[in-house]
Amino acid sequence: MSSSTPGPRSAALEASPAAEARRRQPELAAQVVARDALGPVRLLGGADASTLRFDSTRTVHAGLVTLDAASLAQTAEAGATGSGGLPYIPGLLGFREVPVLVRAFRALPERPDLILVDGHGLAHPRGLGVASHLGVVLDVPTIGVAKSILVGTVEGDLGEEAGAQAPLVWQGRQVGVALRTRRGANPIYVSVGHRVSLATALRWVMAAGRGRRLPEPTRLAHEAATRVRLAARAAAG
Repeated sequence: MSSSTPGPRSAALEASPAAEARRRQPELAAQVVARDALGPVRLLGGADASTLRFDSTRTVHAGLVTLDAASLAQTAEAGATGSGGLPYIPGLLGFREVPVLVRAFRALPERPDLILVDGHGLAHPRGLGVASHLGVVLDVPTIGVAKSILVGTVEGDLGEEAGAQAPLVWQGRQVGVALRTRRGANPIYVSVGHRVSLATALRWVMAAGRGRRLPEPTRLAHEAATRVRLAARAAAG
């Protein structure tokens, strides 16, 4: 007769950080607000994390920037490095990256009103990409700005001209928009993060462009995260 009591290996797997992350993910996803719940935006934020997929130390380097929303001039930058978190598991990257992004966010001299995050928001298998995860944890409006598709397909024709858009659809519902920000360039994929509607997310991503493929906040955040990574490498000798 078999026992219903899990063996040592099963118990260890159930108590693993990845299992705990999978348990918590639906709870956090339920807190995402997919409508406009933000005030005037004076200060834009950008967030990005730099990681190596097969790094045994599981190190994450985070960069946060703030920009004047009207001029897109950068006003501040902060970074953080953390190690020993979750391994690289697709669908659970928020649990790997968000703790370090939060540390960088708290080092900013002024809180941004809206953050554009390099990564997905609701365009995620369980509705909690890194942009939504960060927004819920900080209770700050966020937008997901990704460079590739995680779930879904682009429906309809996406024109070659700058500003062309097409729905990103998964399991019969729209989870984002494919947006071509520069003629002939690969599209980016915009999704709701937290406390913004998809229409507002698109409007801000388009307003934050400077003729490049990526909007200025995430482009500058990527550069900031790279500087954090290079500084950490130099300090390690």
